[in-house]
Amino acid sequence: MWKLRPAILLISLAAVLPAAGKLEVYCIDVEGGKATLWVSPSGESMLVDAGWPGFNHRDAERIAAAAKAAGVKKIDYLVITHFHTDHAGGVPQLAEKIPIRNFVDHGVNTETGQPAEVLFGEYSRIRDKGTHIVAKPGDTLPIKGLDVQIVSSDGNLIAAPLAGAGQPNPDCAGYQPPPPDQTENAHSIGMVVTYGSFRAVDLGDLTKDKEYGLVCPNNKLGTAQLFLVSHHGTGSSDSAQLVHALHPQVAIMNNGARKGGAAEVWQTVHDTPGLEDFWQLHYAIAAGKDRNSPDPFLANIDEICEGQWLKVTAEKDGSFTVFNKRNKFEKTYKKR
Repeated sequence: MWKLRPAILLISLAAVLPAAGKLEVYCIDVEGGKATLWVSPSGESMLVDAGWPGFNHRDAERIAAAAKAAGVKKIDYLVITHFHTDHAGGVPQLAEKIPIRNFVDHGVNTETGQPAEVLFGEYSRIRDKGTHIVAKPGDTLPIKGLDVQIVSSDGNLIAAPLAGAGQPNPDCAGYQPPPPDQTENAHSIGMVVTYGSFRAVDLGDLTKDKEYGLVCPNNKLGTAQLFLVSHHGTGSSDSAQLVHALHPQVAIMNNGARKGGAAEVWQTVHDTPGLEDFWQLHYAIAAGKDRNSPDPFLANIDEICEGQWLKVTAEKDGSFTVFNKRNKFEKTYKKR
């Protein structure tokens, strides 16, 4: 009987380890907040933002469920893009459910007032128990198997184009940058994640004034297979100049039923040349049927939902699959 145990053990380990040679990305529904779990082929994990506080630990439980499905028992790097409640508020509750080793953020909260101070104080209390990393443009997070490049942080941007980028952006002709955004959104950490030939862009809630500096007059970012739509699809982000420059095959928007998912942003992303599909975490009620994606591409269709996720599985050759947990629909995209 004991001779069978090694085989059983191997089967058990296979069930919880990330797929060999693949990058897994879980876009977790936190109702218009943000929580994206990246699992490197090496098994190391990076969680970008932690959703809202309250709601009977709703978001922490959803993140923990995705981590369990991914075979993740700890968060190696927690990246807080900026200090707003829908991104950083869930950290204390999440820390009760899963260990967090490294905390990555842009430094200190730039907003004042009691709510902002309480939020930052509660986050800092947890952050101080781990290793704190202040991200700066040009930095790389040391996640084995991935190239995670920081392109924006604390209102600053990369000065030079990334490798292979830097071409003039024709969409910038006659386009003037909007007035500076004075909120934490403009201080968001933005990143480009590369795994082999697969590239994904996540700019947090970065606003159009900062987008301008990344893609105008020259595109410093280059193109990407996957664009995680900025700022939940809010109109102060996601300029045509940015989205067209990225030229994504697929876009995923982490909107809520009544937060983000603006009709004009949906249209901009939908009409981007070369886009094959547009996936959403929620049906956006205010945008109406004509400016929401078809049912197979929606993770949650009802306002009161079960918090289903979208999962991206990327191969080193640049091909990738998107899976909808709600309806089990999936689609594979070849590297173009």
